[in-house]
Amino acid sequence: MRKILVVVLCFTLALGLAGCGGDIEELDTKINVGTWKTAQTIQPFFYQDYLKDPIEVLPFTNPGDMKAALLADSLDMCGTTIVTAITAASKGEPVVLVSGLSNKCSALVVAKDSDINTAKDLKGKRIAYVPGTMHHLLLLEVLSNNGINPEEDVELIRIDFFDMGQALAQGTIDAFYSGEPYPSIAVAEGYGKILLYPDDNEGFGIINSAMMTTKDKIKNNPKVIQKLVMAHMKATEHLKKDREAWLNKAYEFGTDREVLYVSADNIELFWDIDDHYIESVKNLAQRMFEQGLITEVPDVNEIFDLRFIKNAEKELHNEK
Repeated sequence: MRKILVVVLCFTLALGLAGCGGDIEELDTKINVGTWKTAQTIQPFFYQDYLKDPIEVLPFTNPGDMKAALLADSLDMCGTTIVTAITAASKGEPVVLVSGLSNKCSALVVAKDSDINTAKDLKGKRIAYVPGTMHHLLLLEVLSNNGINPEEDVELIRIDFFDMGQALAQGTIDAFYSGEPYPSIAVAEGYGKILLYPDDNEGFGIINSAMMTTKDKIKNNPKVIQKLVMAHMKATEHLKKDREAWLNKAYEFGTDREVLYVSADNIELFWDIDDHYIESVKNLAQRMFEQGLITEVPDVNEIFDLRFIKNAEKELHNEK
């Protein structure tokens, strides 16, 4: 169990301790990490294999709640979509990306028996989306690239990711843009087909999620963040080499194996962040601004702290 030496200051209100002095006290601490229970955000569930420290991995259903928990100091690190991180940074929130998580993972799905065969056929259709997400932006990009006005030429309907498949199967909508496993579920269950997957033609299409902490966490507990990034690197490398270990764990989250095997080809687990990736995030931030998802483009370079990745790279090199 990790022991951290702390100088006991005035914690009367926070911890109910009376008095204030310069004594040194050993405290037992637990690391808290947030993520989703999906195949593309699975690495934190393997951290305990590479850490001696006590750790709890807390599952969330949306990135907004995770970010709120992180900023409230309830988490040491958490998963985030890149769109969420950019939005937070544009508002001046002290978030920092310290490692990659996954790429790809998205798809535009249409009803299997529909007359929609190309993106241009989306004109006049009802399309489900979740506002402010990467999938929302990708949908806007598809529409604008094909001369379709999202405010006049289609009906955009706000539907939660969990309910999009049922809406498509029942004919309430004609299409949806979502992350895995929902596109693969639509294919596996026979009511949907993939119209298109995002690509990197726009310079940001395949980026999806990363691991995030705060400036205060880095300042006050850099060793904890380093341990987590090391564990993240080792977990990612392991799962990339052992597909069965990856999908067996994802199966525990309640997704059918058939769906997992379909969706796995649309998921790229990763941890390393390079200059090309950062440029992609800059392109994404600019397009978010142009599409009206943010009111100010943040300094993307300030969102990243790559020192922990660099140390992880050294360890990986030494192991080889």
